[in-house]
Amino acid sequence: MSAAFQIADPWQCPLSKVIRRVGRYVLLGTAITVLGFTITGCEYFPESTFKLATESRLPKWVTLPQGLKRSDVSITMNYYVKPWGSTAKFVLQDTKGQTLEKADGEVKCREPFHLNPRQGSALEEPAYEGIIVNGTTEMIEHKKMEPIFYVTDDPIVWRQYR
Repeated sequence: MSAAFQIADPWQCPLSKVIRRVGRYVLLGTAITVLGFTITGCEYFPESTFKLATESRLPKWVTLPQGLKRSDVSITMNYYVKPWGSTAKFVLQDTKGQTLEKADGEVKCREPFHLNPRQGSALEEPAYEGIIVNGTTEMIEHKKMEPIFYVTDDPIVWRQYR
């Protein structure tokens, strides 16, 4: 008695065809998810964060609530880099950490500019960014590599920006 067993090709059974088809959709879904997180993930993770220097004036678009003065508030600015351009988000808070106002800004320059660029210098300070919030442009100054920013009215900076 000899019994002949035929070993079927595992990739020819109906279940394996279903597994391959589902696998393609899982791969496609994973690729779409990764692409989506790559684009929108930039919204949730700032490229860098800065606080407004206490000696700097407030941006023109900030309106202090009645009864508060400049020393009662702080502003945090977050830069976000997206494939279609950079943005800045500002958060005005009181001394207790309560959020009083939020504002979204558009960074106008592709990269910060410098007044007197030195040849061969990788880190040039100060650096300036033009940011528009609600139609008002402010010139943001980064004096050195620190998590502090300033609002400047220097006419030389404004001339170079324009």
